[in-house]
Amino acid sequence: MNILVSGSLAYDRIMDFPGRFSDHILPDKIHILNVCFMINGLKENFGGTAGNIAYTLSLLEETSNIVATAGRDFQPYKQWLKQCNIPSNNITIIEEELTAGAYITTDQSDNQITAFNPGAMKHPARFGFESVDPTNTLAIVAPGNLEDMFEFIKFYKQKGIAYIFDPGQSLPQWNREQLTEMITGAKIFISNDYELQLTMEKTFASIEEIAEMADTVITTKGEFGSTILRKTNGRLGRVDIPPVRVEKVYDPTGAGDAYRGGLIKGLTMPDVNLEHAAMIASTAASFSVETYGTQNFYFTKESFNQRFESTYGKKGV
Repeated sequence: MNILVSGSLAYDRIMDFPGRFSDHILPDKIHILNVCFMINGLKENFGGTAGNIAYTLSLLEETSNIVATAGRDFQPYKQWLKQCNIPSNNITIIEEELTAGAYITTDQSDNQITAFNPGAMKHPARFGFESVDPTNTLAIVAPGNLEDMFEFIKFYKQKGIAYIFDPGQSLPQWNREQLTEMITGAKIFISNDYELQLTMEKTFASIEEIAEMADTVITTKGEFGSTILRKTNGRLGRVDIPPVRVEKVYDPTGAGDAYRGGLIKGLTMPDVNLEHAAMIASTAASFSVETYGTQNFYFTKESFNQRFESTYGKKGV
């Protein structure tokens, strides 16, 4: 199956400050703030929604096509994608920009100050959809360039291509009409529980009404697992997917993208229902939270299935 993953590509640059921000920021001088934090070092990780989802799919032995933009500094990331057997031929390089980057400084109290440079993500990706076979294509529209998100969904609906809509952190940027338009017709609308609540507020829609717009609504709830909602014969059906327990949650960042990668893998497998696909998703997410960074975790098919079977009592992938 042809898998199209649109969203962002970014460098996550993580810095540790060996102190507390509160010791250096004076509340009564916040209007003339001028501080410098001497950090212990900088770690650069590959990230972005599209890259993270494609990475999880590659661990699950599934090839996907990233549709996104990157900047003139993309070569190290491109080499990483090649190492992971992820094609990069549909990534548009914007030479006058840098690849999107998040600059995250964390203090000893786990407070964070983040600066985000959208860079190349400000530009829409150029992708030729003419050769796409609607009957053999599954797409996910994850947070990225806003124009791409809206236009890709419009195209997918016109061509009858099944798509998953994942608005994520782009939610505040959409108005009621735009958000309703993108949800309506989606194969799956996926979000975490906070994002679902925000979606309901922005669209003035109940969960039942959102379940009428999209074929399926999946809500992730962190350590409490996830929920599948579908309307059948006018009634809203619910299936709760138990979480996969881990010994220690080291970093939840990127777990949502890992979940989406696992979900897509399940949807491409013959004779696998949606509930099983969500279990694959939860298992993939469990590996992500055990490692710092969004593309630093790893599993084999054997270790994945072992964890899946120990939780759900049946074969995974």
